[in-house]
Amino acid sequence: MLKAYKYRIYPNSEQRIQIAKTFGCCRFVYNQTLAYRKEIYEKEKKSVSKTDCNNYCNRELKKDYEWLKEIDKFALTNAIYNMDAAYQKFFKEHAGYPKFKSKHDNHKSYTTNFTNGNIAVDFETGKIKLPKLKAVKARLHREYSGKIKSATVSQVSSGKYYVSILVETEHKELAHTNHNIGIDLGIKDLMTLSNNIVIKRSNYLKENQFKIKKMQQHLSRKKKDSKRYQKQRIKLAKLQDKIVNKRQWFIHNITKALVKDFDVICVESLDVKSMQGSVKNINRTIAEVSLFEVVRQLEYKCLFYDKTFVKVDKYFPSSQLCSCCGEKNKEIKNLKIREWTCSKCGAMHNRDVNAAINILKEGFKDISGEALDYRRGDFINGFDYVKNIDNFVETLIIL
Repeated sequence: MLKAYKYRIYPNSEQRIQIAKTFGCCRFVYNQTLAYRKEIYEKEKKSVSKTDCNNYCNRELKKDYEWLKEIDKFALTNAIYNMDAAYQKFFKEHAGYPKFKSKHDNHKSYTTNFTNGNIAVDFETGKIKLPKLKAVKARLHREYSGKIKSATVSQVSSGKYYVSILVETEHKELAHTNHNIGIDLGIKDLMTLSNNIVIKRSNYLKENQFKIKKMQQHLSRKKKDSKRYQKQRIKLAKLQDKIVNKRQWFIHNITKALVKDFDVICVESLDVKSMQGSVKNINRTIAEVSLFEVVRQLEYKCLFYDKTFVKVDKYFPSSQLCSCCGEKNKEIKNLKIREWTCSKCGAMHNRDVNAAINILKEGFKDISGEALDYRRGDFINGFDYVKNIDNFVETLIIL
């Protein structure tokens, strides 16, 4: 199994220059090979493979531009392969035609492959060996065991440098608990679980909105591309990085705790694009809750730790069905109705909890083919209604 470990690195002045050169050369080769491919197709109506593009780079580009030889060759090759992947995606998935890269992009990266020990991580000295950079100081907060496959060096808009080490490691399993859970994702509350737990969404963006507004106002008064402009831009980028990191920490804690305590996790598929613009000022809230990221993390963590992850169809009427008798109530399409009573069996339902139970039953039926006889109170296992992540994670650890 391939797993990536991301560390922050602190290159010295010479290493920063070399990294900047590599970013520029990778961007140059990407653009040149894309233009070469486009030109050959327009003139000769021939399809150019990534091998042909790589030969074009080695035989012609490196001959005309000798400074390309100062850069790690694997970084240039991977830039060509990335261009080819974007080109293939254009034809197979009908995505947009590959665009030429700009040197003004805030996020920059390059990937190099492992060969003959050119990449090494020393946890004792806190340094990472990389091609053309030698030993780079790093914050190695997590250890791993396995064979290194590649390394991706990146720089974010705030100026910080990171390296992501791709490792081939052994598959690890978490202890099975024989508990299943259904999750109803939302905007007001991040999650409502089928065992009556409600997890509130984070508000890191809202808490820092005033600071962001003031920093943007100061930035707008600066002359573009001046030293003061760049200084203020970095201040704003660091604040935004802090918000993103807090949100990622929040989501990682929730998803890891859920995967640790439940064997089967059922989630409703969401069409986030259709949700955007449906209500005034909803886009900022959707960005804050990061529904796509929550589902993505649950999916890959279940794969890592041998748990079952199920996506229920987005058109499944989870909110309208009574979780006790299955009666469908179309009036529940009105989002203002938060609690309702089933006209057939008389059961009282909380809208979101009822939806989570239905998602669990539908997901369990999809993977086993058998209906789940769910009674209210099953799978609770001592959980209480909690409103913040600290209590939630602490409760899971205790259990």
